[in-house]
Amino acid sequence: MNVREFLREYSRGDRNFAGVILHGTDLSHCQLSDIDLRQADLSGANLRGADLSQANLRYANLAKADLTQAVLSGAQLEEVNLAGAVLTGAKLDGTSLIRADLQLADFTQADLQGANLSDANLYRANLHQANLDGTCIEGVNVAGFDVSTAAIASKGSHVVAAAMSRARV
Repeated sequence: MNVREFLREYSRGDRNFAGVILHGTDLSHCQLSDIDLRQADLSGANLRGADLSQANLRYANLAKADLTQAVLSGAQLEEVNLAGAVLTGAKLDGTSLIRADLQLADFTQADLQGANLSDANLYRANLHQANLDGTCIEGVNVAGFDVSTAAIASKGSHVVAAAMSRARV
């Protein structure tokens, strides 16, 4: 399926695109809320400013995707691969990122308020000025990354059994 077909089907009301391969495509600023992209390959895709709120992205491959300013509020991102992805200024409030691969991802100024990051791999991720208020960070690997400027402990965030070697907190 190419991008044009994908967007045409979405505009016609289809929301089930589980397993679709859209590697390296340009979906910037697209309205894709409530979409089912389980196990989809969107690695290297341009999703800048896209609205993926309430999307099902479980097990999807978004490695090295550009999600700058994307809206993913309430999205299901369990076991998603976001390794090396750029999520600068993205809205991820209320998302489930359980067991997600977030290593080397850039979350600068991202809103992760109320997100669940249980058992996620945040190795060398950048959370500079990210909002982590109310975020669950249980069993997370945060080795080698800097959360010293992230809003993490002010409003109900909890960190339990996190691997934090070489982390700056």
